[in-house]
Amino acid sequence: MKFAAMGRRGGWRFGGPGGGGFGGPSFGGDWGGFGDNMRIGRMLASGDLRLIALYFIEQQPRHGYELIKAIEDQTKGVYVPSPGVVYPALTYLEEAGYVTSTAEGNKRLYTITDTGRAHLADNRSAVQGTLEHLARIGEQMHKVRERWEEVNRQHGGAGPDADRDLDEVAPAVNDARRALKQAIREALRRRD
Repeated sequence: MKFAAMGRRGGWRFGGPGGGGFGGPSFGGDWGGFGDNMRIGRMLASGDLRLIALYFIEQQPRHGYELIKAIEDQTKGVYVPSPGVVYPALTYLEEAGYVTSTAEGNKRLYTITDTGRAHLADNRSAVQGTLEHLARIGEQMHKVRERWEEVNRQHGGAGPDADRDLDEVAPAVNDARRALKQAIREALRRRD
């Protein structure tokens, strides 16, 4: 199951920017997103993604897929950039002279250049800020997942008020709500 609910910094919270609702103080503070096993669309601006890619390539030469996994690990699975975002960033880095690539079968291995190291050094504070932001989101979502799992354990795996219909709505709305909850439970079971 995938949701898109996040801006570049700080994020959006359901219940409004002032708090309340999901993401507000009563549900774990300002965690900047929503959902379990979510995929956030466009969490990073293209320049941020390029710097993060360069940072991870500086640590060790990487293929595009390894770069995607490194970013996923940094966020504890909250943000998994798509190949359609990562490979254009790698192409840009190569055209700018910040990385070189070599073919390894049907993959390309990206290695940082001296120019890339200098560019990264000039932007080290931006990289650190973005990495801290990603790690913070990952930690916050991990806490939300733990809380959600605890609620599920306490309420038989379905959460509070799982079977209670909403008053004053059409029966089809309650049917759709129950179907959505069931689909979420099944998706979570498949994930584990």
